[in-house]
Order: sequence, then structure tokens, then C-alpha cells
Amino acid sequence: MKSCRIHIMGASGAGVTSLGRALADALAIPHHDTDDYFWQPTTPPYRDKREIAERLRLMREVFLPRADWVLSGSLEGWGDPNVVRFDLVVFLTTPKELRLQRLRAREATHFGTDAVAPGGWRHEEFDEFIEWASRYDDGDREGRSLAKHQAWLAALPCHVLRLDGSRPLPELVAEVRAALDR
Repeated sequence: MKSCRIHIMGASGAGVTSLGRALADALAIPHHDTDDYFWQPTTPPYRDKREIAERLRLMREVFLPRADWVLSGSLEGWGDPNVVRFDLVVFLTTPKELRLQRLRAREATHFGTDAVAPGGWRHEEFDEFIEWASRYDDGDREGRSLAKHQAWLAALPCHVLRLDGSRPLPELVAEVRAALDR
């Protein structure tokens, strides 16, 4: 098999990281997530952004020169120097209500149900995050949006595979593997 450098992207809660991990496991190659490069390690997490140059430097040092990897998460707006390395980009779209349901469950698991509940130490940030994520399809928010992703995808020099993130994970993995074999 030739090099296998796959970028998986979509809205928060679309299943991007889950597919990235499952695909990397199925192909026995490393998985990386843009959040690990975008955010400084803090407790609690997701507080301080890294400078763009630092994100790109870390990615070059950790995995980009390698022949095989899966990268999940959004690069739109800051990761354009990496586009030339992609063999395939997978774009997941998932219905809004399912995405928000997944995000609520993920945040409760990650931070604790009490932390994200009204009165919890993470509740205000949780509500802001869910509100931000809910506006992805409308395109009227700062940062990630469907319109911005569609424009970014249209300019890519590699094949883009569009998949429904509400489908079972094994089906999605099989479809990406089939696309790689073509």
C-alpha cells in the first residue's frame, strides 16, 4: 500500500475523533487529533490556544513527515500548509440533534455530570460550547461552520470522501478503507 495520510474533519460531535481512532486501529497506523496541537495542555483543558506557528511546528516534529497517519479535527483557518500532505480527506456530516446529544454525553463523561449541570463549575462553559456547536450548520458563528468547511474542502488538491457520521462506525471504517484501495 502507498502512503496513507488521512485527514478526517467535520462539526464538533460529528464522530470525527471516533472515526479517526477506529480507522487508525484498523490500519495499524498512528492517530493524532488537532486538539492536541491547537490547545496548550491546561487543567482544566481547552483554555489556552497555542500560536499557529507552534501548532504547525509540533505537527511537523511529531508526525507529518511520516508515511502513514490519521489526523482528526479541523485545520481550516490555520493548517493550510499541511494540505499538500493529505492522500484523502474524509468529511463527516451528522444531523445537528445527534451531534449535540453526543457532545452533551461527551462533556458529562469528560468533566462529570455534576460539573456540567446547572451550578456546576463547568456549566457556563458547557452551555457556551453547546450554543457554539449548535450554530455550525447556520454559518453565522465565529470559527468552524459548514459553509467555511465546504469552501475549504472545495479547494483541496486531494480526493474528498463525504460520509454520514450517524452511520455505524464499522461501516464508516469499511467505506474509508474501500476508498483507500481505489
